[in-house]
Amino acid sequence: MIFNSLNFALFLPIVFGLYWFGSKGNLKLQNLLLLISSYFFYACWDWRFMFLLVFSTILDFFTGKKIYLSENKRSKLNWLLISIIINLGFLGVFKYYNFFISSFADALSVVGLNVNYFSIQVILPVGISFYTFHGLSYVFDIYKNKIIPEKNFINYSVFVSFFPLLVAGPIERATHLLPQITKKRHFDYSKAVDGMRQILWGLFKKIVIADNCATYVNTIFENYTDYSGSSLLLGAFFFTFQIYCDFSGYSDIALGTARLFGIELLKNFAFPYFSRDIAEFWRRWHISLSSWFKDYLYIPLGGSKGNMWSRIRNTFIIFLVSGFWHGANWTYICWGLLNAIYILPSIIFKTNRKNLEIAAKGKLFPNFHEISAIFITFCLTILAWIFFRSATVIDALSFIKSIFNSSSFTPPDFPGFNLSLKLIFIIIVFQIIEWLGREQNYAIAGIANYANRTLRWMVYISIIFVILIFSGVNQEFIYFQF
Repeated sequence: MIFNSLNFALFLPIVFGLYWFGSKGNLKLQNLLLLISSYFFYACWDWRFMFLLVFSTILDFFTGKKIYLSENKRSKLNWLLISIIINLGFLGVFKYYNFFISSFADALSVVGLNVNYFSIQVILPVGISFYTFHGLSYVFDIYKNKIIPEKNFINYSVFVSFFPLLVAGPIERATHLLPQITKKRHFDYSKAVDGMRQILWGLFKKIVIADNCATYVNTIFENYTDYSGSSLLLGAFFFTFQIYCDFSGYSDIALGTARLFGIELLKNFAFPYFSRDIAEFWRRWHISLSSWFKDYLYIPLGGSKGNMWSRIRNTFIIFLVSGFWHGANWTYICWGLLNAIYILPSIIFKTNRKNLEIAAKGKLFPNFHEISAIFITFCLTILAWIFFRSATVIDALSFIKSIFNSSSFTPPDFPGFNLSLKLIFIIIVFQIIEWLGREQNYAIAGIANYANRTLRWMVYISIIFVILIFSGVNQEFIYFQF
């Protein structure tokens, strides 16, 4: 069941009605309904992997209590390690086993040793990276004495498996989400309307931009040797907006859906393509993952404390792990490494905290320096995304090499190029809307301030009309594979 499907369009209002009207405000019934709905939502993907979700939930609920009740640090650490090893063990087997065993065999073949190895032919359980990190954050916070264990198993299970965030985040923290789950919630009409507005914007991003971009991206990246440098550059440009609108569109729908149930999730995107340097980009892109690695890996490693070499080391570790988190492929590791290289100057010269506010805050137009910085950062980001999208590192390097030749000065030529001009126009309009709404929680949140109700509805109807007219071929959300 995906957000942009008829099944979800039927599922959501049914759960919403039962939640607010069927439960009659009873918190225990509401949470039980959310848990049942979340398990049903997940089972619609593949019920066979339900045992992993349930097992992970039981494991961290139990180990969290053991950590809290342990009387000495050694015992606390042992229970923490049990949770970490088992959680990452499952993640490693399903997501990384084939990568490691094949890489090891390839390394042996270099020195003339050919070995036969056993690979696992199984699909990756959807959402495993996300709900694993939910549970780990819970036991980490108990170990650090930031929270006490949740006594109610239903409440904790909702924290792990709440359906809007279950399969592709944002990666929640127990310190943020659990208190909302255990506290009585009341229907707020204005929040519900705001949630629907953010869902609409997320659907526009996904259906109109991401899905349409995917058509051209797939054609160009899968047959890149057949096209000119200008076509490849346009393909990389389309992927840059495909992945942003796909993932941030999912996050918008997730946050908006949660708000319908009186729950606020962590913000996951903050207009990253208006960033003026790579450090700012990573404060605005996949915020929940970046902050997770910062709190649970970067800071324990020493963070920005210590000498210059330790800061550089910690930065490279974070980006390499982030790349590896995205998938078992050297392309993701190269993508992480490239971003670490990008951010290195700001670490050395201590300018990584320079751009904390949104560009041109309080102004309509940025100055020349801001425009230049945004453009350079955007170009660097496009280059990195080529590694992310390519099948192999060799393909990525060949793709980039083909961009930087004389054919880049010829007009793009690939199937559907003329139709893609409409998409380019839509992307330009989209970016203008995002720029105008960049100081809001999401781009069209400011519509709520329109005093004229007719004008508000004209905007909503226009967006719905564009979705219906310009919808692309339905594509699965990219981050489901992670």
